[in-house]
Amino acid sequence: MNRQSGMTLIELLVTLAIVAILSSLAISSYRSYTLRANRIEAETVLMKVQVAEEKFFLQNNTYTTTLATAPPAGLGIAATTPSGYYTLAIAAGTTGSITTSYAVTATATGAQTHDKTACLTLAINDQGQQTPAPSSDCWK
Repeated sequence: MNRQSGMTLIELLVTLAIVAILSSLAISSYRSYTLRANRIEAETVLMKVQVAEEKFFLQNNTYTTTLATAPPAGLGIAATTPSGYYTLAIAAGTTGSITTSYAVTATATGAQTHDKTACLTLAINDQGQQTPAPSSDCWK
């Protein structure tokens, strides 16, 4: 008797089911990782704006709401993060006057809107206070 060797249809289906389960786990982990990476990019740009605002204040004795205009009239920073997942905006801060305080926000756009609800808008002000609170997972 000659017995043929090979995989049965059941073995093939079980193998495909295992691969599908592992793939779904890997894709969700990868998606979470990319959302976190984009958030870190926004945090980096917020810190860059904060440094530029302090430099602008030292030179002009006031803060500015002008992002994209090159210095000395503005900060010379694009209104979106390099990957385009966040848009930036500057407004008067805690004192209500741009002359003495500012708050810069990064708001999620596009695919980044699938991030955690608490992390859709990141902000920092002239006092270094971060929103949402640093204890949240958003600033890690």
